[in-house]
Amino acid sequence: MFNNSLKDRLITLLGRENVLDSIEELSCYAYDSFLEESLPEIVVLPKSTTEVAAVVEIAATNKIALTARGAGTSVCGAPIPVKRGIVLCFSKMNKVLEINTRDRYAVVEPGVINGDLQKKLAPLGFFYPPDPGSIMISTIGGNVALNAGGPRCLKYGVTMDYVLGMEVVLPSGKIINLGSKNIKDVTGYKLSALFCGSEGTLGLITKIILRITPQPETARTVLVTFADLDNTAKAVSEIIGSGILPVAMELMDSITIREIENTLNLGLDTEAAGTLLIEVDGTAETCRREMGRIVEKVNDYGALSLQEAATSAEREELWKARRFAYPVFAKIGPDIITEDVTVPISKVPAMIAKIREILNAHDIRAGILAHAGDGNMHPLIPVDKSDTEQMKRVNQAIEEIFAAAVPFEGTLSGEHGIGLAKAEFLPLVLDDNTREFMSVIKKAVDPDNLFNPGKFV
Repeated sequence: MFNNSLKDRLITLLGRENVLDSIEELSCYAYDSFLEESLPEIVVLPKSTTEVAAVVEIAATNKIALTARGAGTSVCGAPIPVKRGIVLCFSKMNKVLEINTRDRYAVVEPGVINGDLQKKLAPLGFFYPPDPGSIMISTIGGNVALNAGGPRCLKYGVTMDYVLGMEVVLPSGKIINLGSKNIKDVTGYKLSALFCGSEGTLGLITKIILRITPQPETARTVLVTFADLDNTAKAVSEIIGSGILPVAMELMDSITIREIENTLNLGLDTEAAGTLLIEVDGTAETCRREMGRIVEKVNDYGALSLQEAATSAEREELWKARRFAYPVFAKIGPDIITEDVTVPISKVPAMIAKIREILNAHDIRAGILAHAGDGNMHPLIPVDKSDTEQMKRVNQAIEEIFAAAVPFEGTLSGEHGIGLAKAEFLPLVLDDNTREFMSVIKKAVDPDNLFNPGKFV
């Protein structure tokens, strides 16, 4: 149990302004973008690795649950302190410590906002490819903990592909350093990869070494509309199967298109059954050649219209619809559920059709958004969690969507993580031996189950 003596120790360690305990303050750390909530007993905001380790030692000695938190943009319940205890928020560890373009890496603290890092890299002619939808508010530490993706991961990969190394505080309070600043490093186990997607269950990441890459010479972006959703999805499979690798290939169904247009008035075709937002980058000649082949492919599948951006401003306008999809649907109901079931690219047409079939069968009005080029689909489901009958239908539909992905050799999550949202469904895609091995790792590192307890392992 947490008591005043422990609170006083934390105040002495961190300063009164970095220890939050009023009900108004605690309530701000009780939730993320998932449906569940749990009030922590206290919130601490350390400013250094030494302070993090000291907090961990206090938690370990007193057997108090400890949950790490970044900006709280998770949509799976990962940072919700279900066992209460301490929430350790990294918002004050927000420095970009080093940018080295010669060796192509950046060193950051976990509280650095993804978009802020991009702004620092842009004048240098570099960028950090992972770009989750919450890019302007989510933290790098949170991105690593959830192994975040984004539209660009079709070509460039997810967060794990850019983590060269990290500093971690273990549940014992010990500080370890994994990986290095080298692009190639196969010295021992690739332990930094183990912490990518671990959701704070194994350790607290206090410093991250990221691989950065030069900005491409140019990019070309086109918005394509279709009269048939199945043909929209089939065009995706055909483009990828032909050897073209766009930066992004984003699919929106008719419901998503209409809701976005009704809110933002962007001039989208509300009669279209589906749209694809496709972007390629590289040299001007490569972009011209690849976009030409893409246009041929989409026309083969009955494209109704093609709108290509001629300027960077027009490119941003085309991307606006995709970037605002989540907030548009979040305004429709008091709550929102967004899932991210993922299947092999060749199975995207069948899986999208199955998702729509399941949603219709349960009388659920929801949009379908997809990083279609890598098989990652996002049903956007506005809900009212206080409506018991509605939630019963929605939960049943989600369970059926997960189950439907299995015959297609799919998985539960492509980028959102497991957290609370999908923990009960792990047996669908991970066998007993695999789950047991995950538990062995957890017990070896965190024998008292103090780090983010009550989650997927």
